[in-house]
Amino acid sequence: MHRDQEFDVVVVGGGPGGSTVSTLVAMQGHRVLLLEKEEFPRYQIGESLLPSTVHGICKLLGVEEELKKAAFMPKRGGTFRWGSSPEPWTFSFSVSSAFSGPTSLAYQVERMKFDQILLDNARAKGVDVREKSPVADVVEEDGQVRGVVYRDAEGVRHEVRSRFVVDASGNKSRIQSRIGGTRHYSDFFKNIALFGYFEGGKRLPAPNSGNILCAAFDSGWFWYIPLTDELTSVGAVLRREALDRVQGDREKALLELIDECPLIAEYLSEARRVTSGPYGEVRVRKDYSYCQDTFWRPGMVLVGDAACFIDPVFSSGVHLATYSGLLAARSVNSVLNGDVEEAKSFEEYEARYRNEYARFHDFLVAFYDMHRDEDSYFWTAKKVINSSAPGLESFVELVGGGASREGGLVDAASYTERRRSEFRQFSELADRPAGEDGTDRDLFDSSLVQSVLEEGAKIQVHAALGAADDEGPMREGGLVPSADGMRWAACGY
Repeated sequence: MHRDQEFDVVVVGGGPGGSTVSTLVAMQGHRVLLLEKEEFPRYQIGESLLPSTVHGICKLLGVEEELKKAAFMPKRGGTFRWGSSPEPWTFSFSVSSAFSGPTSLAYQVERMKFDQILLDNARAKGVDVREKSPVADVVEEDGQVRGVVYRDAEGVRHEVRSRFVVDASGNKSRIQSRIGGTRHYSDFFKNIALFGYFEGGKRLPAPNSGNILCAAFDSGWFWYIPLTDELTSVGAVLRREALDRVQGDREKALLELIDECPLIAEYLSEARRVTSGPYGEVRVRKDYSYCQDTFWRPGMVLVGDAACFIDPVFSSGVHLATYSGLLAARSVNSVLNGDVEEAKSFEEYEARYRNEYARFHDFLVAFYDMHRDEDSYFWTAKKVINSSAPGLESFVELVGGGASREGGLVDAASYTERRRSEFRQFSELADRPAGEDGTDRDLFDSSLVQSVLEEGAKIQVHAALGAADDEGPMREGGLVPSADGMRWAACGY
């Protein structure tokens, strides 16, 4: 075994979360090694972004202009066939004052291209990036993680030491369990996604032709994401009980599901499925929503899907990955700079990441609660959410940070009662009569939607103005971002 040089931080995984944390730590002058098991560009799902990723995180990373040059599909909001309205309806980011002007725009991205931009930027900012280098395990000493063991592209085994290990290797992480505790799954949000790619699909009318289209049907819901003028990502999200439907001939299963959803069938009526190259496979993914007991231990932290995952109906995947990367970078930088002791720094990380996860969970609950067809997949959600099932109680405890001693959300009954009015407000907004153009809904009038986008808006303000926009600590005795937003500081710093 070769013993490599020591680093301040080893990041496992080169996706958006890993690229974000490694770059922001390297920009503070620290030595960072990033180990990625695959060779980029590589295929990945999760193609729809939110404005905070584009104009917040990516601006902080220094890649906003590169994203513009990449000419990704502009995304101005979302269009939904959902709830009681039989016709699709649209919400636009530009309605919110937080995302006015050019920052109201997000992108639909081919992840092979987007992730390559972020990884190349990490290299340019001083990160030592090693591809085709899978990590086998962590190195422990005296109860603390002190590095990793990995194999390079030639199969040579290496041990590298570091002050911190960041696991950003996703939901299939090989080292996530070394953090301790258990990964707990939602009692209801255990879904299966069956998806493929089509050429020649129809587009929504301008200016919303780049919007993600989400359409509910009896068995679940579809995403329809225009990646280019010709290429569309199409996927059906189903209950886990539908597993038998996706076994065997996946293409046949996907086409049958498309036929069950008239809106998606119409949009694909003149399209053909891509059958070669990286987009030629019909894939299955278990989109099980889950949350880990704990997100960190001395010397190690989980980022992105390694820590938690939530159903993708609001395009939260890349946002949560890059947001947690920013939070983890603040914690790592604070400890390495001697500003904050490790436990306090990473307790702040975990509390904030759980809080953001909880916001998207609440949005998901409310969104599923809107669908009122008692024969539908979503009615099951309604029944689970309105019950006091032990599974829900456990999940609420985890979402609320029960494992990290965060109070307030640990009681499922009081939690659902407290949020019921917000869920009702959201549903009533979605059921309002159509606007003059026949489709618009101002969901930003909903306190639920405002809370979902609150942290993203703060990051955008910081990226634009060069100073952190934070009203104060998130919790009693908590920390706030430093003036440059790259570390933690005591309140009033």
